[in-house]
Amino acid sequence: MQTKRVIALGFFDGVHIGHGALLRRTRQVADSLGCTAAALTFDAPPAQVISGTPVALISSAQDRARLMRRLYGMDEVLVRHFDRTLMQLTWQDYIETLLLAELGAVHVVCGADHRFGFHGAGTAERLRTFCAARGVGCDIVEKVELDGAPVSSTRIRALLQAGELDAARRLLGHAQLLSGTVAHGAHRGNAIGFPTANLPFPAGVLVPPRGVYCAQAQLEDGTLYPAVVNIGVHPTAGSLPAPILEAHLCGFDGDLYGKLLAVWLYHFLRPERPFSSMETLAAQIAYDRAKTVEYFEAANL
Repeated sequence: MQTKRVIALGFFDGVHIGHGALLRRTRQVADSLGCTAAALTFDAPPAQVISGTPVALISSAQDRARLMRRLYGMDEVLVRHFDRTLMQLTWQDYIETLLLAELGAVHVVCGADHRFGFHGAGTAERLRTFCAARGVGCDIVEKVELDGAPVSSTRIRALLQAGELDAARRLLGHAQLLSGTVAHGAHRGNAIGFPTANLPFPAGVLVPPRGVYCAQAQLEDGTLYPAVVNIGVHPTAGSLPAPILEAHLCGFDGDLYGKLLAVWLYHFLRPERPFSSMETLAAQIAYDRAKTVEYFEAANL
């Protein structure tokens, strides 16, 4: 028997408070109907596939799924491959073939500006009318505004690129999330008494400004640690070819290699800069760690 789903529609980059309005409504309707609450997203931004112009993502598909499940209680996050074949579906076939026949939608939820199908011919109103003719429910959620402007991934992306994490967090409703599998590095942190977990940036994901951040690191079992995070290229020890994320977990003692680590960026402390020696760098990291612990104690997080 096919699973009956209430499905939120969108790309959901960053999973911000505007997306949250759709996801909360999806959860509410699913509970009332006794159905599965699901969100449909894609592995690549449709605008990128259509235009061929890369879009720097706030979050990877994995992190979008993590956020939608954790913050909004989605039972499923359906990640579909977006390619030319899907792009060229008529808006009617998109609904009939993908949403109804394949995914078993009994109710859908979308934003007022939602577009889909070939050349974006599908609109929220067309979706509602088409669904109504087939006995499928449809809710259209208006845009959420904050500080007099709509909350959007584009607006948040600009704040993150400028290092304005506090402002971005108000629009996201959570700290920026970056996660991945911990990789081996050069072990320079161990040598100066500050071991770090190294996370390469997923392809296509926005790299925040280089510098040091107050963050929380979350282990696979859900345990949270305050973390000093450096995003950069190691100017003191010889520059790397591309920025990486290095997290020193305050109070953690263990082996994280090969394990999944989620890092929540809360506050920008200082820009990355070279130091005259590794000893001077170690002294600075000790100061950064103290400031990070102080930040989270003051924020009661």
